[in-house]
Order: sequence, then C-alpha cells, then structure tokens
Amino acid sequence: MKIIMQDGLPIVTISLTYLGNKICLDNILLDTGCATTIFDTDEVESIGLVIDRANGRAKRMYGVGGESELCYEQIVSDLVIDDYLLDCFPLQLGITKETYGFNGILGVDFMMKSGLIIDFEELLATKRK
Repeated sequence: MKIIMQDGLPIVTISLTYLGNKICLDNILLDTGCATTIFDTDEVESIGLVIDRANGRAKRMYGVGGESELCYEQIVSDLVIDDYLLDCFPLQLGITKETYGFNGILGVDFMMKSGLIIDFEELLATKRK
C-alpha cells in the first residue's frame, strides 16, 4: 500500500472484497493508535458488507478526548483487504466519513493479523516477508 501523508496522517487506498464483490476505497486512515478496524457503512454497503444485527453487537468507539460514537461490531469471514484474506475477523461498521472524514480506519488488529510493516521513509505499508 502506498501511503500518502495528509495533514500529518497516513492515508491509504485499499481494495476491499467481500462475498466476491470488490470495491476500491480511498481515504482510509492507517491508524497505529486504533485497536480495531472500522469502515463507513455507506461506503461498503454496495458489496454486501452490512450490519448483521442478529450476529453482531452495538459498541462504542472512543476517539481522542474521550468522545464516543456508536458502531456495530461483527465477525466477518472471507474479507479481503488488498491481498490479505481475513477469516473470522472482528470488524466494526459505523459512521466514519461524516464524523472523522475517513472512509474507514485500518487498526492494529488488521496490522497484526496481516503482518503489515509500515515504512514511513519509503511511505509504504507491506506484508512481512
């Protein structure tokens, strides 16, 4: 993933595949200070990634300053972010675009599961070799 620095924040563009449906999402924050990965519900609805009220749960996400927003956490299978297959991955869906200005946030959970290495000198995020 190529990293673009915007206002001092690392932003990436990803391809997201779910249930065989694929979209390209730009304006995704690469956030080493965020424990979980979240996508804006409006941005991922077109590929069938929607809130599963029967198998998920409402949860609060907290940002800097203690402000909280309601989101929905659920386990998803067969989710592919770029070339990284995530099976049984806890994912949050919520309103990130309107609230924070991002189409999604890649959190530490994704970085650890995928073995992502962030190189701020080369402005690249790559998989561990």
